[in-house]
Amino acid sequence: MVPEAETRDVLDELQRLRARVPLLSGALAASTDGLVLAHDTPGVEAEGVAALTAAALGVSIRMTDATGRGGFRELLVRGGSGYIATYAAGSSAVLTLLAEDRINVGRLHLEGRRAGARIGELVDAALERVERPAATPRAAPPRPATAPNRALPQRPT
Repeated sequence: MVPEAETRDVLDELQRLRARVPLLSGALAASTDGLVLAHDTPGVEAEGVAALTAAALGVSIRMTDATGRGGFRELLVRGGSGYIATYAAGSSAVLTLLAEDRINVGRLHLEGRRAGARIGELVDAALERVERPAATPRAAPPRPATAPNRALPQRPT
């Protein structure tokens, strides 16, 4: 799991994103298996959205694989009163944005892609630190004992 300090950084990114894009009504970062990492989703059950995002992600990955379109990048769903956009966020997370119907979809994609990249960097770096802790410094091996420096005897010529 992502350490608390990085979770706070992810939440800060979500809040900055919502401040930059006023027609966003929610933002959620989740692991690809549906666990909430951070969210700013007033009035929406974050755990349920994260679980549904993981399910949609699974179908999206299968679709891109089956059609030869490469790895998953993003998914956009339009409902009767707004959008749900999901963006890849590094190797193990996704960013899901909830937007009002009046949003400029180009701006949604621009900001969502940027935020997804930043969140992906934060999450991937945190997971790398957790999975591969810093090596503990080891003492240098003892040096072999050497004989005192003595001049070799001169050979008569």
